[in-house]
Amino acid sequence: MPFLPLAILLPLLLGPLCAWAGRGGTAAARRRAAWLAAALTGAVLALLLSGAGAVLDGQTLLWHQPWMPEIGFNLGLRLDGLGLMFSGLITGIGLLVILYAAYYLGPQDPPGKLYALLMLFMAAMLGVVLADNLLLLVVFWELTSLASFLLVGYWSHRAEARAGARMALAVTGAGGLALLAGVVLLGQMAGTYELSQLLGQRERIQADASYPVALLLILLGCFTKSAQWPFHFWLPEAMAAPTPVSAYLHSATMVKAGIFLLMRLYPVLGGTLLFEVVVAATGLLTMGFAAYVAVFRHDLKGLLAYSTISHLGLIVFLIGLSSPLSAAAAVFHVLNHATFKASLFMTAGIIDHETGTRDMRRLGGLLPLLPWTATLAMVAAAAMAGVPLANGFISKEMFFAEAADLAEAVPGWGLLVPLAATFGGICSVAYSLRFVHDVFFNGPPVDLPKPHPHEPPLFMRLPVVLLVAVCLVVGIQPGAMEPLVRLAAGAVLGAPAPEFHLALWHGVNLPLLMSLVALAGGVAMYFALLRRFDLHLNHPRGWTGRLFFTRALDGLFEGAQRLIARLESGSLQRYLAWLMGSALVLGALPFLGSDGVSAGTRERLPAPLPALVAWVLLIAAGLALLRGHRDRLLAVVLVGVIGLVTALAFVGLSAPDLALTQLSVELVSTVLLLMGLALLPRHTPRESGRARQLRDAVLAGAGGLGIGALAWLLLTRDHASIAWYFLDQALPGGGGSNVVNVILVDFRGYDTFGEITVLAIAAVGVLALLQGFALQRAPVDAEGRPWSFPRPPLMLRLAARLVLPLALAVSLYLFWRGHNLPGGGFIAGLVTAVALVLQYMAQGQARAEKLLGAAGGGRYVRWIALGLAVAGLTGLGALFFGHPFLTSAHGHPSVPVLGELPLATATLFDLGVYVTVVGATLLTLSVLGAASREPRT
Repeated sequence: MPFLPLAILLPLLLGPLCAWAGRGGTAAARRRAAWLAAALTGAVLALLLSGAGAVLDGQTLLWHQPWMPEIGFNLGLRLDGLGLMFSGLITGIGLLVILYAAYYLGPQDPPGKLYALLMLFMAAMLGVVLADNLLLLVVFWELTSLASFLLVGYWSHRAEARAGARMALAVTGAGGLALLAGVVLLGQMAGTYELSQLLGQRERIQADASYPVALLLILLGCFTKSAQWPFHFWLPEAMAAPTPVSAYLHSATMVKAGIFLLMRLYPVLGGTLLFEVVVAATGLLTMGFAAYVAVFRHDLKGLLAYSTISHLGLIVFLIGLSSPLSAAAAVFHVLNHATFKASLFMTAGIIDHETGTRDMRRLGGLLPLLPWTATLAMVAAAAMAGVPLANGFISKEMFFAEAADLAEAVPGWGLLVPLAATFGGICSVAYSLRFVHDVFFNGPPVDLPKPHPHEPPLFMRLPVVLLVAVCLVVGIQPGAMEPLVRLAAGAVLGAPAPEFHLALWHGVNLPLLMSLVALAGGVAMYFALLRRFDLHLNHPRGWTGRLFFTRALDGLFEGAQRLIARLESGSLQRYLAWLMGSALVLGALPFLGSDGVSAGTRERLPAPLPALVAWVLLIAAGLALLRGHRDRLLAVVLVGVIGLVTALAFVGLSAPDLALTQLSVELVSTVLLLMGLALLPRHTPRESGRARQLRDAVLAGAGGLGIGALAWLLLTRDHASIAWYFLDQALPGGGGSNVVNVILVDFRGYDTFGEITVLAIAAVGVLALLQGFALQRAPVDAEGRPWSFPRPPLMLRLAARLVLPLALAVSLYLFWRGHNLPGGGFIAGLVTAVALVLQYMAQGQARAEKLLGAAGGGRYVRWIALGLAVAGLTGLGALFFGHPFLTSAHGHPSVPVLGELPLATATLFDLGVYVTVVGATLLTLSVLGAASREPRT
């Protein structure tokens, strides 16, 4: 179904336009960004609704695209009842949050940034709930953590926002790593990562010895994301985010991701005793603990955060039960909680927006000032408390019914479950009552930052009105939700859901009695705490998850500092010595247990005279470098000699491509090294004593002898080489007879793309490090001669003018012939770079950059970006035609006049390589030249 990837790509690719639309921060910019975000979200919702009919008829819509089938990582999406329910929440509540945020943001808050990040997060969450490939799901899972980190830290100028964002990322990111390990184990057990194939292998997976480990790792990822005890502490800290973020992430989306994954994998992981004990116990403990703590929170969003943790625990508990009806109850409460909690978060934001505070110790008596907001808050709080006629009452009764059934199934200790459930219900009523009473009643407000609160604009209140209306409609007519709940529950169970009936009245029974006890007990608890124990001055203290986290983090940093103090000596030589020594030990380990090491029986060939001469030259250059390494200029020259001998070796071994590349790299690197060394003294000081020199000599000798011996052992043995595969497949598979170039741009094009990306990052890194840096020279050099920058000789300038067009023609020739004869984009790029380097040397940097229109290196950065874009889009073009990334196509079309032409799409990729190499080389050259150029007077 093509609309499935489009639903994710729309907010992912077009979401950044919101940042552009919101530039300036004006009211018009805020409206533009909000309208664009709403249009994208509405389009995604419409796409999903286009497939809702088929899903409601019982179909599962699938879309698959191969990506990396060798490791089981493919692009696969599915839309079933569970995915439809969650994607509907993500987009539906997302639309309301976008409308709300348009009125919530202040003039100083960049609207484009918020909407762009919301679109990124929406795309990530849709990827999680629609993914059919578990590895793809993990990728989107981590993207939600990154996007939420940016959203929680939206107000980056606030210390609490930065701290909350870091804590959320640390906890959920660590859980994501555990999830990845569990998913890999699960895929290995099932033999596939595709959910459409994996969900039917329950017996095979649960019979595997790795099942307990995989289960616990996956549960760790789910519990951290959904803030289950003891990983709950990050969620209250994340309340430093703007209220629209809290309403979206912490009621309907991010914290529900762990819930979703538990539901999605229940058909293969659920039903075992280990699953039931761990999941149900964790959920019940989280529900009771967080509900109790919520009663004592003084901050409105802090109270809602702990109530969210409690309700998430309730859902987790229901998932942990083996009762089929518990799945329906869990699904129904996911829907109900999203509606009433999002409306309560928005209400808290309205109160904060109008009064300037969320502290309930300062609020009170706001009913006459905010009558509409108070009414909406009371209805939403009633739904959260489980009051009849609100949707929360029905799903909480289903929860009580499941707890009572568990007590009957497990006599004795099982009685603690309904008691704990009732206690959680009592606390839920107490904190819901506190939310209403402390804000809208309970005397006049105290010292409000904004002393004249009033009702917000209608459209800021409208999302709350719609959500509260849903709470009432579902509470009064819950049967309307039965088809969706039954469909989603069936997806959770992996089988048709059992018969159930959502109704407001099921007669007088134990769950109703528990609800009445919870209502009466919650009212009594709140007023008793308020009058007898001064609720506003008390809250639980002691060890919490946050305290444990901060102390563990402090201990980690202290341990790292002690370790660094022992290892960090500031000596690069010592670090290299440890590195070389470790490599030698690890390299020697395989040979220690062998009976003996000897050369192979392969026939030896006599060494020709040119090879002997080259070896002598190589040894002489190496010894000279050892002797004169303190002279930096001499060292560069000798390194160039060694590179030249290496190029000759490539020629002798019939590798002209490598020889051309080596020569070009030597030329460019020699120039760049010389320019870099211009920022340093010519001679290095003597820093090594005799003992250190002896150590270095032993390490260098052992390393050289070891590599030589290893090469000798390999070369004297016959072995099956993969070279023949490339030789046989280069022309029919890659469309070129130059095997080296075909490997670079086709067979291993992904590696080449990574290499040019690293090259680009290195060049931009040089720019970031040295931009604005200027060498502070003494007026005279070491010999007393004044520094001068004479104009380059006339002969050099004339030669450079002649060489440039010739070199460009040669580079063009090398580029076009590269697919069939020695050449290619990398070599052509280096030849072009050498020609332009010559222009720098002949014309001077200022004139050369003026001629190239690249003053300051800005154009070179654009060249790099263009090269990477061309290479990347060439790879994406293969995906468009249904082939893996960077798969090339080739043919021999007949063109008038020119005749038959050998063409391959890999040439476009090679063009990206060419442009990136030229841009990166010249950017590095420009930055180094700017740092050492003559100061202007």
